[in-house]
Amino acid sequence: MQHNTTATAADVKAASFTKQDMVWSLSMFGTAVGAGVLFLPIRAGLEGFWPLIIIAMLVGPMTYLSHRALARFVLSSKQKNADITEVVEEHFGKAAGMLITFLYFFAIYPIVLIYGNAITNTIDSFMVHQLGMEAIPRWLLSGVLVAMMMSVMILGQRLMLKVTEMLVYPLVFILFGMSVYLIPSWSLDALSFSAAPSMSGMMMAVYLTIPMLIFSFNHSPAVSSMALAQREAHGKDAVAKSDMILKRASFMLLGFVMFFVFSCVLALSPAQLAEAKEMNLPILSYLANQHDSMLISLLGPLVAFLAIFSSFFGHYLGAKEGLAGIAKKAAPQAVNRLGDKNFNRLLVAFFFLTVWGVAIINPSVLGMIEALGAPFIAAILFLMPMFAIKKVPAMKKYSGKLSNVFVTVMGLVAISAIVRDLLF
Repeated sequence: MQHNTTATAADVKAASFTKQDMVWSLSMFGTAVGAGVLFLPIRAGLEGFWPLIIIAMLVGPMTYLSHRALARFVLSSKQKNADITEVVEEHFGKAAGMLITFLYFFAIYPIVLIYGNAITNTIDSFMVHQLGMEAIPRWLLSGVLVAMMMSVMILGQRLMLKVTEMLVYPLVFILFGMSVYLIPSWSLDALSFSAAPSMSGMMMAVYLTIPMLIFSFNHSPAVSSMALAQREAHGKDAVAKSDMILKRASFMLLGFVMFFVFSCVLALSPAQLAEAKEMNLPILSYLANQHDSMLISLLGPLVAFLAIFSSFFGHYLGAKEGLAGIAKKAAPQAVNRLGDKNFNRLLVAFFFLTVWGVAIINPSVLGMIEALGAPFIAAILFLMPMFAIKKVPAMKKYSGKLSNVFVTVMGLVAISAIVRDLLF
């Protein structure tokens, strides 16, 4: 009888949502809210209002089910603290481990490049439009900004994670505030049924927006560490616990981000959204240039800056770790000869020069997200865990669910949308 009570006590403990769980959910939220969210209204809104409704219905289950499968994949390892590449190696062998390390790097690295470009455009627009200053030469401005973002990293990882945790709260608050603030500017012309696209047009619009959705709601870089922390704290209840944390994070993202997207799309005309895309600006910088309001012209660029800044760190750490992993596996002798200090300097130099180079060239941020970021994320986040459910004995218990079909289809759609864009 006694045994039963303790079992139920443990179940109750696993089932209750604690303050620590909330911190994890917020940290997932913070990882996802970056440049993607600031460019999502432009991508999604260009297609008009009605496809947005379908997108809003798809994105919640897409986000939750894919991240849940990834967390379960990490927790399927026999090793206590194996990260994602080690789990792949354990289940699929060394070659697959190398392939996933490679894919993982390419899922995160383009995002780091995008942030260098996006922050240069944000600050440049702020200085010219809000402060009325002369434009600083792009090579100089981007160099200073990239160096600044990377030098903050050198101050230490722990401090950075603390700072980004703190940034999440004002970010959530201001995103919500901006969404509410835009309500009086909503134009209901977008809602006119006569302007609703045909069914095939609508499906095409949704199809082309899916890669951007996957990118904007992606918090996979933080999933591995969250799942391992749950295993340490809750043992066999880790899966239930991480499911719960990811469910809250997905709900928060769906609520805040989609409200923000709808609010921006209803406040701007399709022509304005197309202009924002043309100017390669985050939506908040564009709004700051459009509105006379002092509040928006200061808050808009500030939020864009905070969102890019806070999201840059997590992705930079992930990309650096990924590249170090590739180098150590591909040329272990060379890395040993260099020594830790020089190897690290080389990595930092590589990231600085490439991020700076892309920021000077100023390619389309939306184009980079769709062509580089999303397909690699879709492969790791949507397809790999589904493949594992089919092939890995420890994951077999999750097979036969309709949700698996949904996640697989969405992953394939994201990758095919890229291929289509490249071919046509």
